[in-house]
Amino acid sequence: MHWISEHLTPCDIWQHGVLQTLAHRVTAFQEMDVVDSGPYGKALVLDGKWQTCTGDEFLYHEPIVHAPCVLHGSPERVLIAGGADGGALREVLKWNTVKEAVVADIDGDVVQACRELLPEIHQGAYDDPRAKIQIGDAWELIANTPNHWDVIIADLTDPIEEGPAYKLFTQEFFKLCKKALRPGGVFVNQAGSQSPPLVDILIRVLKTISTVFEHTSLITANVPTYGSPWGLALAADRKLDLRPDVDAVDGLLNSKLTGSLRMFDGESLLGMLQSPKYIRDRLAQETTVYTVDSPPKFLGKGSRQ
Repeated sequence: MHWISEHLTPCDIWQHGVLQTLAHRVTAFQEMDVVDSGPYGKALVLDGKWQTCTGDEFLYHEPIVHAPCVLHGSPERVLIAGGADGGALREVLKWNTVKEAVVADIDGDVVQACRELLPEIHQGAYDDPRAKIQIGDAWELIANTPNHWDVIIADLTDPIEEGPAYKLFTQEFFKLCKKALRPGGVFVNQAGSQSPPLVDILIRVLKTISTVFEHTSLITANVPTYGSPWGLALAADRKLDLRPDVDAVDGLLNSKLTGSLRMFDGESLLGMLQSPKYIRDRLAQETTVYTVDSPPKFLGKGSRQ
């Protein structure tokens, strides 16, 4: 066994044991591993940082997809920026209203590895006729598709400065997303850890999004292998119902979804939409806005030991 160690703070390390490395590649954009982690199953690791695993990925992929889709109500065109593992795509395609679902990921090597080695996550979603895979920069695709998408899901890696995703946490990117949404559209962004020592990036991402969209909020996703509660930023230019009726949400899901859900329903959504007080207090005080010239500064890569 060896260990993947992530430095959450200069004083804290989060480790995952690896029983077997199934693939290791240094792509044009990042270092990739697909590993067997034992109790949590197979996992995707990028730049030494845990991305997703078969054991608890549903705790992330269901809320990042179904929360914005429920708040929209009847999405037809959905864009996933990132999302190479196919988990978000799998969940999007459960909506029988969806006619077009595009995964825009910059790293074709990672997409191919996930298709081959992580079928437990994508579950054949890449073969659905409504799905399209575009290998390239999501920034360019979004810039070139104004007024096109009902839901945009930014399912990204952490904003490591030399990594492929840091620009997609900036005001410039969020402005492009706003222009790319159709009226009534909803945006969601993987925004980072809610752990108090680590929450600055999450708060600043939320603050930055709030300078672009009229309405913003936060979903809390509890994913054990991430080591802390995770934040997903929601945004739209129409009011978001942050206290939805549980029965109405369940009725919507029953009428518009094909396939089952493991953790997401009306009651779960209601709970996930209630942000902790320390998050709300910090957000009210925050002034930093991320731009391309002043992007997030992250602790950086993890390591294999």
